[in-house]
Amino acid sequence: MLGAESGHGGAEYEQIVVDDDVVLQLHTRDGDPEHGPLAIPEVPVGNGVAAWFEVDDLDAASDRIAKARAHVEWPLHVNDLAHHREIWLRDPDGYRVVLAGR
Repeated sequence: MLGAESGHGGAEYEQIVVDDDVVLQLHTRDGDPEHGPLAIPEVPVGNGVAAWFEVDDLDAASDRIAKARAHVEWPLHVNDLAHHREIWLRDPDGYRVVLAGR
């Protein structure tokens, strides 16, 4: 949806990269020996988390979302408070993801 790609790849850690810039790092909930657990197991995945991404071409991202048949929570709309357009999604793990135009 973001035009991003894997910058690391792996089951326990991943980097999401756009134009060689790391925009997000992902770890497993269980963590690792260095960091320890990163989540409370009893709390549902995605609870209280919203990842916001600003994209250059929201229309193109919206097209990719439609083609992927992603779970759209709130279709493309104008957020009057932020003065931009945005679309709200849920990723396959249950996290809320918002893509916003500039």
